[in-house]
Amino acid sequence: MDPAWIGMPVISETAEGAWTERVVRGDPELADAYVAAARRLVDRGAVAICSDCGFTLRYQTAVASAVNVPVTMSSLLLIPTLLHQLPKFTKLAILTANATQLSEELLGVRDPEDRSRIVIGGIEESEVWRMWLERPIRRASAELLENEVIACVERLRVEHPQIGAFLFECTAFPRTAPAVRRITNLPLYGVDTITRMTAASVSSRPHP
Repeated sequence: MDPAWIGMPVISETAEGAWTERVVRGDPELADAYVAAARRLVDRGAVAICSDCGFTLRYQTAVASAVNVPVTMSSLLLIPTLLHQLPKFTKLAILTANATQLSEELLGVRDPEDRSRIVIGGIEESEVWRMWLERPIRRASAELLENEVIACVERLRVEHPQIGAFLFECTAFPRTAPAVRRITNLPLYGVDTITRMTAASVSSRPHP
């Protein structure tokens, strides 16, 4: 998580045992670890909490119920808002680290018409994904990550020319935003969007 996205001091805690494959798979045993990490953050003075993986949306309710500060575990929380924001004839493309694990309950959409406007693309076949599954996680270079994300974007645009905006599930993907915007010239949202919004809601700084 890049502190520059947020505009206020950042502290962090690690949810014990939250390795990539467990988080993406949605291991229910991790809920207690995320709650414990959130409580430690609040004890240290946190006034809002976000997470470093979009798939932790599965723990949103548990964490939000355990602390008395705003909690935004995932950029996927933006999906219903973005569908209302975009013209009805367009689609919202979600770019994810692993499309095979982005299940329906994570989309938060029940209306069939709204669901038909969501398209999903992932990089689960990439070298980047294999690196992230290692213990410890092996960090991908900016160039390698950008190449994989752009390839996914281009595949989706060929298959769905009605795409009107992109949403990054993965918290690593915003690093590729300049390249994606340059190629698509479309609105782009991610964890940086929702963390800035949350930070602004609790900041004492005057808004511009």
